[in-house]
Amino acid sequence: MTHVEDELNSQPECWSRVAEEAPRHGGALPGAGERVAIVGCGTSYFMAQAAAALREGADQGETDAFPASEFPSGRGYDRVVALTRSGTTTEVLDLLARLRGGTRTTAVTADPDTPVRTAADDVVVLDFADERSVVQTRFATTALTLLRAHLGLHTDTVVADGRTAVSAPLPDGLVDCTQFTFLGRGWTVGLASEAGLKMREAALSWTEAYPAMEYRHGPISITTGTTVAWMFGQAPDGLAEQVRGTGGRWIEGTLHPLAELVRAQRLAVAVAARKGLDPDRPRHLTRSVILAP
Repeated sequence: MTHVEDELNSQPECWSRVAEEAPRHGGALPGAGERVAIVGCGTSYFMAQAAAALREGADQGETDAFPASEFPSGRGYDRVVALTRSGTTTEVLDLLARLRGGTRTTAVTADPDTPVRTAADDVVVLDFADERSVVQTRFATTALTLLRAHLGLHTDTVVADGRTAVSAPLPDGLVDCTQFTFLGRGWTVGLASEAGLKMREAALSWTEAYPAMEYRHGPISITTGTTVAWMFGQAPDGLAEQVRGTGGRWIEGTLHPLAELVRAQRLAVAVAARKGLDPDRPRHLTRSVILAP
């Protein structure tokens, strides 16, 4: 078993643990009414998108998400939350340094023995969700679960669906498809983008991700008999029928969207295996992006 397989299979247990621990981290996380930005890079940015949509949807306050490199200078926030597995990503550390003394910052990380420990005002350590793999799985979903639990949105159903996602067979024939499109609505748009990233990183596959309603505005034109359209959450009326009408394959997300992301992670590993690729050694990638001065 690869590191990425082992780590993605452990996600339901990580979710249960972080949900139990969430109350003791409450002081480091955004309070109701705060104006908040959540930032990250790569996978962490997509989790930031999901968390921002959930927080606004819960009427907790205006919440934006940005790649750390694209944070808008001069815009005021009560708190900026940085998601960073390694605690060493250059863009995140640079942003935290710029905000120091002006905006309160919180870092959610897997490794406290890194520069992020002193770069942020508050640090939440999820070391039990740290990973050896380059391709992120459990840290990202555990960090998102922490923020969901802080909002009162975590349930045992998510964990149960997660256990189903790591054990139930994938739909027949998916590994033979040539194009994968992931669709979401609201907070699951970030999950769809993350699913596409996993397929690119681990399996070098042609993948795209869109808000579900946008799929009809152009992207559906390239759908063929070897295309998969995978929905995270409830689909817009009529979209499944339109995709099937093109000859493409429609995958309805029947599990909790976070568990559906686990299934997509498993698919990425399966497609990598079919191609003879090692998902622990993705091409051109390293575990953390550290830029030279």
